[in-house]
Amino acid sequence: MSAEEQRDEQRTERAAGIVAHEDGAALDPEVRARLERDAKEIIARYPKPRSALLPMLHLVQSEVGYVSEDGIQFCADMLGITPAQVTGVATFYTQYKREPVGEYHVGVCINTLCAIMGGDQIWEELSEHVGVGHDEATPDGKISLERLECNAACDFAPVMMVNWEFFDDMTPEKAKQLVDDLRAGKPVAPTRGPGSVCSWKQASRVLAGFNDGRAGEGVQAGPESLVGLELAKREGWTAPEPEETTK
Repeated sequence: MSAEEQRDEQRTERAAGIVAHEDGAALDPEVRARLERDAKEIIARYPKPRSALLPMLHLVQSEVGYVSEDGIQFCADMLGITPAQVTGVATFYTQYKREPVGEYHVGVCINTLCAIMGGDQIWEELSEHVGVGHDEATPDGKISLERLECNAACDFAPVMMVNWEFFDDMTPEKAKQLVDDLRAGKPVAPTRGPGSVCSWKQASRVLAGFNDGRAGEGVQAGPESLVGLELAKREGWTAPEPEETTK
């Protein structure tokens, strides 16, 4: 049986309940105290506590690295809802991970445009190079891979992401070098955005709504994204005025 077939069998067994999910991320008192402090700040932003669930799941990931069973129970306790309700949300959105991911979570877009521009080849070569498949992490905990359906950056296809930062106009060679640099601890900067890539846990904290002060760093929109705007300026085009409605 190949390594990929073994991974498929393990995933099938976990889904069927044959193999228990190993959850070694119990919340120690120090971690729980930090989570409670930050969760109260998040909950205070919303008129109803349960509306805070999405950022709170990111908050759990910022401490634990993924959404653990204890993290689910924590969210349920803080929001006054059931663990089943929390689990339903955590398993619906792909940004929430139910198993540990790498310090650097690398996504390869394989949606239509990226795929035909080379995304499928990037995925195949990168997966073989790293030795892991979709939503799997390397034994050293440095890298995990994910097949992404869309990065919403088609003008830079094929596109990859590292902890949700953009890497544009990629090739298999550039993708493998990127991962090698990350594993070696070399400084890596995304094509657009901040001057360096942060860790998975740091990115999760930002998604939980805690500003890291880096939102204004780097290029925010590349030239490909601005072609339409520049053309409209040159031609004097403007958006049509909204029609007046009568009651």
